Amino acid sequence: MVRVALLLTKKYRLLSVAAILDVFDTVNSYYEMNGEAAFFKLSLLYSGTPAPEISAFEKYNPSHYHTSGQQDLVLIPAFEAVESSLSQPENKELLPWIQQQYKHGAEIGSFCTGAFLLAASGLLDGKEATTHINASPAFAVYFPDVILKQDAVVTHSDGIYTSGGATSTFHLLLKMIHNYCNRDVAVRMAKIFAIDMNREQQSYFGIFTPVRDHGDDLVYKIQNCIENDYDKSITIEDILQQIPSSRRNIIRRFKQATGNTLIEYLQKTRIEAAKKLLEQTNQSILEVMMHSGYNDTKAFRQLFKKSSGMTPKDYRDKFKPRAA
Repeated sequence: MVRVALLLTKKYRLLSVAAILDVFDTVNSYYEMNGEAAFFKLSLLYSGTPAPEISAFEKYNPSHYHTSGQQDLVLIPAFEAVESSLSQPENKELLPWIQQQYKHGAEIGSFCTGAFLLAASGLLDGKEATTHINASPAFAVYFPDVILKQDAVVTHSDGIYTSGGATSTFHLLLKMIHNYCNRDVAVRMAKIFAIDMNREQQSYFGIFTPVRDHGDDLVYKIQNCIENDYDKSITIEDILQQIPSSRRNIIRRFKQATGNTLIEYLQKTRIEAAKKLLEQTNQSILEVMMHSGYNDTKAFRQLFKKSSGMTPKDYRDKFKPRAA
């Protein structure tokens, strides 16, 4: 029986915990229906003093992580929001325990923004990881030693798993079930939970949300220049001429504060504007291109596909509401 510990971190996302429990419970039920013992032994672990809602989990009696013993697999659920995931002091007492579990042979998995806590343990340094695509800019700033694959749905290396946002949780669970059980069980779970097994990227779910809590006034000024004039044929050189500082200083501070280079920030701002036009208007692709600051059709299509994982037409077909 595989020992699985699910951490009830401070400010965990209830839906994340529920999804993880539901899938593992279903796997166990499948084995029991076939006359076999449950495959996974699940434990819910908390730190500090248990919150009132912790006792509400049916079938489970959560316990303190100090009493858990060695596990085979430790799971970190998503947090309520990106801001919650950055509240490391509330969960920092778990970090040495996570490190020790990994050192003694446990695999560790994080779901969505749970990657922030996993990264804080240092176990992701030098490894590939993913998180919710909208949390990626903040993750890149806080954890520069992690090889962030923001488009990835799932990563797995050296006994460390991470998943992208929201429903990517199910794709990571399927991978774990495939690895611990077998492919047949994973396929059965995919059918039960109606999961498309072939999703390979989460780019098209991304929303570019600029980092604004860096406290650098010079960077604020550059961000405002880009966001006010992105739809004009401005270049990075045009922007630099408006800022009273050296080019080298601007480039260094902007990357440090936002996690993006100037050209990346300008491109992401323009592509995000194009996405909204494709979702909300009937403008032609050419009009969308022009209104988002581009004048080269080929370059626009290439940049859009690189950013979103699909062409402008495919993006519109996927996200623009259809008339009844």
